[in-house]
Amino acid sequence: MKVVIMAGGKGTRIASIKSDVPKPMIEICGKPILLWQIENLKACGLTDITLVTGYLGEVIRNYFMDGSNFGVHISYYEEDHPLGTAGALFKMNLQDDFLLMCGDVIVDVDFNRFIQFHHEHHAWASLMSHPNGHPYDSSLLVTEILPPQEKGGLPIDTHRVMKWMNKEDERLYYKNRVNAGIEIISPELLHETMKSYIPRHPETPDKIDLDRDVLKPNIASGRIFAYNTSEYIKDMGTPDRYYEAEKDILSGKVKARNLSQKQKAIFLDRDGTINKYVGFLTKPEEFDLLPGVAEAIRQINHSGYLCIVVSNQPVIARGDCTFEQLQEIHDKTETLLGQEGAFVDAIYYCPHHPDKGFEGERPAYKIDCNCRKPKPGLLLQAAKDWNIDLSQSYMIGDSDRDVEAGNAAGCKQSFFIKTNEPDALLSIVNKII
Repeated sequence: MKVVIMAGGKGTRIASIKSDVPKPMIEICGKPILLWQIENLKACGLTDITLVTGYLGEVIRNYFMDGSNFGVHISYYEEDHPLGTAGALFKMNLQDDFLLMCGDVIVDVDFNRFIQFHHEHHAWASLMSHPNGHPYDSSLLVTEILPPQEKGGLPIDTHRVMKWMNKEDERLYYKNRVNAGIEIISPELLHETMKSYIPRHPETPDKIDLDRDVLKPNIASGRIFAYNTSEYIKDMGTPDRYYEAEKDILSGKVKARNLSQKQKAIFLDRDGTINKYVGFLTKPEEFDLLPGVAEAIRQINHSGYLCIVVSNQPVIARGDCTFEQLQEIHDKTETLLGQEGAFVDAIYYCPHHPDKGFEGERPAYKIDCNCRKPKPGLLLQAAKDWNIDLSQSYMIGDSDRDVEAGNAAGCKQSFFIKTNEPDALLSIVNKII
């Protein structure tokens, strides 16, 4: 697959680090940001690369030349005037699906997983997304969530993008699914875009914004998908982010988060561990984070462990709560954590309950399943999805069921904490990391 890297940024916000080279050529740990990207791409077998240059483009050309010194083939498209974030794509005669990224981002990603996802969904565009510690000022992707499609199954995220929320859009509660700015795009999407774009913009037919003019208007097609990842993706827009990325490279965290390598996780129960236990919680207004939880999860995020919630939610089987209401509760969870600079990588829950005969119950979910703790199904599914080494992972919860599920899954250790105990989670996390 061809790779297109937009490498024309000036880097005005990071000028205190280096101001005499284009932003992608700023060195971090002895190498330009762009070289870190090219090495990651090469490791995934992606060696056909086009660099779109503008500001001080000759600096990039003189360094990389045709790419042969770096084991890749590099061609160039130079913008002689600003074309927006997508204008060049419409001038490059791209015939096949291509990977698009910006040249100012430190990444270490298993791009082959991303490409496989794109092909499996027959997408016009696949957008890489990830949780971060500042979702309140980021663009968010909302995807379609379906109830279980088979008896004993789990809810299904189709990954189909249903809504795009810019940071200025009004929000209440939301899933921390941030647009990471890395895409795989089909030329078919570009062709569809041009049918409507040029008639609407006759004065600037070649200055095109990727998000506003290409991706968002085509969400209604049902062929825009979000690929969620826990891998390392950080833009170098500010000095603070630069120095944080430098620290993460030196510690090995950047490379370790690549999903081609085994991950380690800290699994957390929800009610009584993350939020105050109030019985059967069925409304977002009943949800409150326990003291110390945001700090504990923030420490997990910085440690390199994945943070994954695994929760029994019999309120679905009991008929006390709909899937949509439960999703709103989980959206509030992610919103409150994001406000504190913390995030969970994923939330898995069991909607089933084995006991029958209650008024208002939903018979389809009244079953003896494999996902309800103390059975390990939720942890096993997460391990499959995220390439987790359970023997290097931990389970924390406030019931014997949590401990038994962690042990049954093969976790290194499972911890029991007292229900609703302030700072209990933080204390255990400090012991682990």
